[in-house]
Amino acid sequence: MSFEKIMAIGGSGLNAQLVRMNATASNLANAGVISGTEETAFRAQRPVFSTLLTGETVGEFSDLQGGVRVDRIVNDTKPVEKIFEPGNALADADGYVYSSNVKEIEELIDMLDASRAYQNNIEVIASAKDLLSKTLDLIKV
Repeated sequence: MSFEKIMAIGGSGLNAQLVRMNATASNLANAGVISGTEETAFRAQRPVFSTLLTGETVGEFSDLQGGVRVDRIVNDTKPVEKIFEPGNALADADGYVYSSNVKEIEELIDMLDASRAYQNNIEVIASAKDLLSKTLDLIKV
C-alpha cells in the first residue's frame, strides 16, 4: 500500500471522527432546549458511517478499501421528554413542554470515544510518516 493511500485512509478516519465530535457538541449545546410541540423538539443527531469498499474513491485516490465516509446524519429515535409546566409560555393547551432527547452523560461518553478514535487515526498517520522517514534514512547510507 502506498504512503498516499495510508494518509488518505487515515484522513478519512479523522474527518469522520471530527463530524462525530461536531454532532456531539451540537447535541450538548441543545440538551436543555424546550419546545411547545413534540414535532419541533430538538432530537440528538447521529452520523452514519460506511466503509469505503474496493473501487470507491476518497479525493483523487481509488481502491481505498478500509477508508470511511460519512453517509448522512440522522436524528436519534429516542422519544423526547414531556414535561408538565403550565406556566411556561411555550406550553401547549394541556400545559406540557417538550425537552430534547439528549442525555448529557451519553454524549460525553460518545465524545470521549470519538476523541480516542481521532487520536488513533493520528497515530496511524504518524507511524506511517516515521516508517517512511526511517526508510529514507536507510537509503541515504
